[in-house]
Amino acid sequence: MNARPFELPPTGSGMGVVSKVPFEKAAPVFLGNPQLRANLGNATRTIRGKRAAVIAELDDWEGLRSQAASIKDDVLDNMPSYLAAFTAAAEAAGATVHRAADAAEACALVASLAGDAREVIKVKSMATQEIGLNEALAAAGISAIETDLAELIVQLADDTPSHILVPAIHYNRSQIRDIFAARMPGFSSPSDEPAELAAAARSYLRQKFLTTDVAVCGANFAVAESGSLVVVESEGNGRMCLTLPKKLIAVVGIEKLLPRFSDLGVFLQLLPRSATGERMNPYTSIFTGVTPGDGPSSVHIVLLDNGRSNLLADPVGRPALRCIRCSACLNVCPVYERVGGHAYGSVYPGPIGAILSPQLTGQQAGANSSLPYASTLCGACYDVCPVKINIPEILVHLRQQGPHPVAESAVMRTLSWVMRDRRRWKAAVRLARTGAAPARFLTRRRGGTIRRLPFPMSAWTEHRDAPLPASQSFRDWWAKRHDS
Repeated sequence: MNARPFELPPTGSGMGVVSKVPFEKAAPVFLGNPQLRANLGNATRTIRGKRAAVIAELDDWEGLRSQAASIKDDVLDNMPSYLAAFTAAAEAAGATVHRAADAAEACALVASLAGDAREVIKVKSMATQEIGLNEALAAAGISAIETDLAELIVQLADDTPSHILVPAIHYNRSQIRDIFAARMPGFSSPSDEPAELAAAARSYLRQKFLTTDVAVCGANFAVAESGSLVVVESEGNGRMCLTLPKKLIAVVGIEKLLPRFSDLGVFLQLLPRSATGERMNPYTSIFTGVTPGDGPSSVHIVLLDNGRSNLLADPVGRPALRCIRCSACLNVCPVYERVGGHAYGSVYPGPIGAILSPQLTGQQAGANSSLPYASTLCGACYDVCPVKINIPEILVHLRQQGPHPVAESAVMRTLSWVMRDRRRWKAAVRLARTGAAPARFLTRRRGGTIRRLPFPMSAWTEHRDAPLPASQSFRDWWAKRHDS
């Protein structure tokens, strides 16, 4: 197999696309955009409300969550055997299975498999975004046409997705109309009615569906026992891509495996409710290998590692690989709702991106080192996760692994020494309370908080007040109350 020469784009690396702008620098820019905040707030509130309604209809939602987490953990514990079973079943059904260790290898495979094609159509896929496939194909002279409506909007705008499920969530319909008018051939309507915008996109894409011989997709699930791939979507574009082209290339993360076909019954209840607040997906496509006279005559499956095997070795971080990309954690996250997905500088934004990107592409890569701090640790993401990923626990785990300033490390070591001994801690509290007495008097009108501290503590009070120690500790209060 001779791969067409190509290079990853400047923003890429062997592990995929990585931003160089840290979250703490990007977030204030997006936070200052009122239109963005309004768009995000309206969309996430709507999705949260729908999700809550359809989950309340189920008698044992928590049982389903636990069952799904158990199934995913079984896959992670037995990954080699399930990969072997899937490969054998898929190839027995007529598909060709490839393995890709990283982004560069996966992109090279897809570019080579595309052959002489100058254009491919794509089903929405986070895995292909993760590896920077569109940019890699463009460098090889191949245009990748996104067929998901939201992905198409983002592509026409020369933008990047800001949400796992709703990539164009940061645009309102008037902005979408302006993008279509500027970039979509044949669109000239002044209307921003959703029906007219959708009809324009449908007309534009229909010709692509009927004239393009190669399609690229991902998969929501890959069933080991049957070699089947499962793609769920809401518009029907995926069904067109999976059936009309002559060749289909699927890029699938190895964590997407499920052991048995019957396991789909669990996940196809969890995913639509968590993702869009629907009881079921409008389109669920399940395809296994090649069927003569029906669908593509050639099916290639690229099983993608790209850091996943390394993540499997971390007992605390590995539950991140349970993720089914539902985006429920984004929709409840107070940080995401205010700054949007672009602030994360990651293909995977929001709480799941804050733990997944640093573990897949390296915590020292680009902006990844700051992502574990892009959270209030409120725990809302854990509460809604359909596969029970304890995101706050992993965030703390990553914060402990990340780089720390020398001064901060020294302070933390000192605090650790003080807090390990009851007597040292009691003496430190009394000393702090005594030392804070003058400041407490000066700040009595502000409730005992300091608005500005001198360097180096000024970084803390730049965005928040510093509380003073209480005038009386709980132990002292309890002793006094007991004695009286």
